[in-house]
Amino acid sequence: MTLRDISPAVHDVVGIGFGPSNLALAIALQEQADAGRPLDAQFLEKQQQYHWHGNTLVSQSEMQISFLKDLVSMRNPTSPYSFVNYLHRHGRLVDFINLRTFYPSRMEYNDYLRWAASHFADQCSLGEEVQRVEPDAPHADGRIDRVRVVSLDGQGRERVRVARSVVLSTGGTPRIPEAFAGLRDDARITHHSGYLGWVRQQPCASGEPMRIAVVGAGQSAAEAFIDLHDNYPSAKVDWLVRGAALKPADDSPFVNEIFAPAYTDVVFEQTEAGRNRLIDEYLNTNYSVIDADLIERIYAMLYRQKVNGQFRVNLLTCKAALAAHAGAHGVELTIGSTAPTSASGIGQSGGADTETRRYDAVVLATGYERESHRRLLEPLARYLGDFSVDRNYRMLASPELAVPVYLQGFCQASHGLSDTLLSVLPARAEEIAGALHDALRPGHWATQPAGAVVSQAAAA
Repeated sequence: MTLRDISPAVHDVVGIGFGPSNLALAIALQEQADAGRPLDAQFLEKQQQYHWHGNTLVSQSEMQISFLKDLVSMRNPTSPYSFVNYLHRHGRLVDFINLRTFYPSRMEYNDYLRWAASHFADQCSLGEEVQRVEPDAPHADGRIDRVRVVSLDGQGRERVRVARSVVLSTGGTPRIPEAFAGLRDDARITHHSGYLGWVRQQPCASGEPMRIAVVGAGQSAAEAFIDLHDNYPSAKVDWLVRGAALKPADDSPFVNEIFAPAYTDVVFEQTEAGRNRLIDEYLNTNYSVIDADLIERIYAMLYRQKVNGQFRVNLLTCKAALAAHAGAHGVELTIGSTAPTSASGIGQSGGADTETRRYDAVVLATGYERESHRRLLEPLARYLGDFSVDRNYRMLASPELAVPVYLQGFCQASHGLSDTLLSVLPARAEEIAGALHDALRPGHWATQPAGAVVSQAAAA
């Protein structure tokens, strides 16, 4: 029987997840409290220790956005939670200036986030994984003005917190291709989200020979490919890419304007077809693309192999893993061609339309899905319609649900490509903090946003 601990407190806000999005919200809420508009906010984070992409921080990882797009600077450059103040507090400001770069390593940025999060330790419970958000007992008229946020702690104890509002920011869930769906529990296969902890346990970490396949075409795949080449010389690596060539990310100045906070309004005000067109037009800024300097590094690495005649790593373009079978002697991949012919270039390998190759391990750098909010909110689904949101990220709900529910990182379809990235964190946090205050103040907190869905009961 699961032990259950129900907190007697009723919190104004419970934030689910404490990554960069909800951390930025915590800062915005503190600024709001300092201005005389306090809200009691508590955050739940499933990690035992604060890490941002901790198992992906290989030594080659660098940020792909400016350090000025930190948690707060674009909204409040004088904030004590800025990246510049972090450098100052750690005695590295002059040294960072001497680097002459806008792009810190992801390792340093992770340390910045941990430093910022440490200031909110009394508001965040680590090691608690939220299981669901369920309605509290309704009033006589059926109105629900509180929800219960149910989590499990590290000892398997169920904990319940009552909230007047909820902000979900649980990030992406690893996307596992259909060919590997039956091998999720095989220790020889990892999604890139768990790469570092996994590779350190592999035989190649002890110098034993291995054959490893990397699947994917984006930045994560490139970083894993380089890390295996540089740090595990006993490993032979094949990198499977569906396209005919590695594609550079478009980070040119005019294109980068789509990540400005003001562009969120441009996207949101479009029709659904217009939103889809804008998002599709700029997918090459973030999906299945790689920093240009990293592509050049990989090309030079593969060229050096041609010079010395030692081919330890291979880039296999126009290739896809069609099926995967795990056996006692490895993982067999059925690899198919994605093009009528596969041109062979630097480090590239063509071949028959279908072939089978055996590997000792596979790294899936296959991206993320953004669906966890639907699972967590399933007990409220009858009130939430199609899970749409308003401009301030509040979910449109039927009148019975008077509890504001906000989403961070699940609104790309309505708010644009920047929604899952870091660029709009300060502006979005301020918008949600202000909306929370307006929704929860006495006499106003039950008000639904414009366009709220009609309840099933009313529709009947």
